[in-house]
Amino acid sequence: MTDPTSTPTQAPTPTPAPTGLSSAQATERLRTDGPNALPRAPQRTTWRITLEVAREPMFQLLAAAVGIYLLLGERSEALVLLAFLAVIVGITLVQERRTERVLEALHDMTSPRALVWRDGERQRVAGTELVVGDLIELAEGDRVPADARLILSNDLRVDESLLSGESLPVAKQAGSATAGTVFAGTLVVAGQARAEVTATGVRSDIGRIGKVLGTLPVEATPLHRQTRHMVRWFSVLGLLVSVVVGLLYAWALGDWLGAALAGITMAMAMLPQEFLLILTVFMAMGAYRLSSHRVLTRRAATIEALGSATVLCTDKTGTLTVNRMAIARLVRLSEDRPQHWDATDGALPEPFHALLRHGILASENDPFDPMERAFHTLGSQHLPAPPEGWTLVHEYGLSADCPAMTHVWQAPGSPHTTVAIKGAPETVARLCRLPPAQADLWLAQAQALAAQGQRVLGVARAEWGTGQWPATPEGFDFQPLGLVALADPLRDNVPQAVRDCQQAGIRVVMITGDHPVTAQAIARQAGIAGAEGLLLGSQVAALDDAALRQAVAHTAVFARVAPQHKLRIVEALKANGEVVAMTGDGVNDAPSLRAAHIGIAMGGRGTDVARESASLVLLDDDFSTLVQAIRLGRRIFDNLGKAMRFVLAVHVPIAGLTLVPLVLGWPLLFTPMHIAFLEIVIDPVGSIVFEAEEAENDLMLRPPRRPDAPLFAPALIATSLLQGSVALLGVGGFYGVLLGHAWAVDEARAAAFVALVLANLALVLANRTRQPHWRGAFGGHNRALLLTALLTLTMLALVLGVPALRTLFGFALPDVATLGLALAVGAGVLPLLWGLRHALRRWETPA
Repeated sequence: MTDPTSTPTQAPTPTPAPTGLSSAQATERLRTDGPNALPRAPQRTTWRITLEVAREPMFQLLAAAVGIYLLLGERSEALVLLAFLAVIVGITLVQERRTERVLEALHDMTSPRALVWRDGERQRVAGTELVVGDLIELAEGDRVPADARLILSNDLRVDESLLSGESLPVAKQAGSATAGTVFAGTLVVAGQARAEVTATGVRSDIGRIGKVLGTLPVEATPLHRQTRHMVRWFSVLGLLVSVVVGLLYAWALGDWLGAALAGITMAMAMLPQEFLLILTVFMAMGAYRLSSHRVLTRRAATIEALGSATVLCTDKTGTLTVNRMAIARLVRLSEDRPQHWDATDGALPEPFHALLRHGILASENDPFDPMERAFHTLGSQHLPAPPEGWTLVHEYGLSADCPAMTHVWQAPGSPHTTVAIKGAPETVARLCRLPPAQADLWLAQAQALAAQGQRVLGVARAEWGTGQWPATPEGFDFQPLGLVALADPLRDNVPQAVRDCQQAGIRVVMITGDHPVTAQAIARQAGIAGAEGLLLGSQVAALDDAALRQAVAHTAVFARVAPQHKLRIVEALKANGEVVAMTGDGVNDAPSLRAAHIGIAMGGRGTDVARESASLVLLDDDFSTLVQAIRLGRRIFDNLGKAMRFVLAVHVPIAGLTLVPLVLGWPLLFTPMHIAFLEIVIDPVGSIVFEAEEAENDLMLRPPRRPDAPLFAPALIATSLLQGSVALLGVGGFYGVLLGHAWAVDEARAAAFVALVLANLALVLANRTRQPHWRGAFGGHNRALLLTALLTLTMLALVLGVPALRTLFGFALPDVATLGLALAVGAGVLPLLWGLRHALRRWETPA
């Protein structure tokens, strides 16, 4: 009989090795057939965006003002207003196209990928690049990227419920007339296969059935709904006020065209049309910033939730650890005492060969799992070359009841089969039916190794005839071979990342399938608070919902956990009022990823179904990257609050200085042209300058944001109105003083306008930070702020310095003293705003 401990060749053996299409063939077919994708909503072109801008109230108000100026015969004013209108449209187009490009780039990054043979090599390509004739590899957890004909298959089962509605997986077999085809969009739930693509894109079954899938509307997020509500409220208020202003103007002066201009000016001053644009830009740029840190965002609402996370549930292997496993020690349980071999001992003694060989037999022949790769690596270094011809004839996968992997192999011409198993030491000990004393020794050795932070597996072997396979591995008569300890060191940056989380009020919880002692050892190394509190998966299953809610409130480590236990843990944490972020990578993790407020899939080792169930994807599977995503999420929301506070505040002096002269009988300070000038400044400041603000130093020292906290909280609205009132009183009082001292109207208007522009910049500086001091206002590195301030001051200088523009704006050049006084008034608003922020610091809640 051939040596049963030799490393086999998995059947069916591909002969010869596949080559697939050449790159040139694939490129030509892609050009001819088009991408492998379902139809999507048409891309928003520049013309379409322009039409959308034309439907905006602000655009229509400006266009109406142009028409009135033309009726009045003031062509110069109309032309200048048209120029401002073009600039505003241009700014909006630039911002919208920027957002579109970001979203398009994110879509390309998140498109499913396929493992394909090209030019004789296996390579990962975007699923959209698949063409008819490509050879693809499929494995458990993969989403089938295109319709394909099976060439090779091994225990393949596919979930076709997306197409057929049938909930049970369908067995697939290469060469079968009825079950030899897999379809795009279906999910591989077990086994492996190689297949040839037969149809892509709209020519696939799912493409013919569901062309509308790519054009389904996206539901608005809570923030979008809040913002729309606020915009509607202000729009109605602005419309009512502008109508009243127009009627009062016409009643007092009898000038109906002038009244229309006054009403339009008032409406423009009060309309906060920037809010929705700011929110759109922030969410798109936020997703793009996250992607630059190797975190892909699949749902916009996740960005809103990141700053609210209170519990971060993470697995161990590959997230807290480097996921580069190596076998550190082998242990044989001889009759008298255990025998150890360390990886640093040199050559592997012959008595340990059977232990390592059967560990390889119980692994995949071409493994993806780092643990199984470690078995193959050590075997290639220490075991002789195996004979060929062994065939894998049956296998038993991991399950909640039996966390072990079992493979049954057939040697050429042998009437018997060799069974190899590796898995949890306690499970293997139970299957071997060890006497109590030997079982205690076995488990004591496993616990001693696990206490060093190593992952421990038991290995055993059995023989079987050629009859009916047992329903479970329990039916085999296993003989123990020993224990294998694998080392997977903690990532260097994990302890600091865990400290950052805990300082930010985020509780870190480890959920792993590993041995409890191993889990606690890694948790202690990572610095997870409460690492001594541990719960096993079997204990989770035994607790009722109420008891589990109490248990999860103080447990930091969950070990020997199966996927169904993860879901119960997540639900229990949510029931306790926690906002849960949850990592996962397997097919069975999908329910818990969907149940968590923030589902996080592993992009490196995760399955397609896990990625599709999650709202975030970590491309590098690194825990510190996840913590960085939380930091970025907090920064995005913090800066969004600053931008909204600024926009709300800046409209107060603009609206007030439009209304007050009408009420007090002063000469009008603003026309639509002045408002258009100010809008050119406000739009990019709100959506670009604040978006680019750096994170504040105490960002990760604040507690998580309440998930039900509105963006437009009463504190934010009140603070904004008070800030705007400070600017209004300063500039309005200055304008009144100038008029009261008989300054020329055109000169007073110019001086007040200069003061207002400076006051608006003061509002920007005051809202850059929560800290009311000059370092917060002028510190940091924000090139967008510097460029915007320079552009604003340059435009203001041109308006004052160019006689034609000065005349169009109704200005007269102030003398040096008056201009200096205007600059002082505008700049003097900043310390007043600092004082206000300091007074309100305890009352104001952070954005």
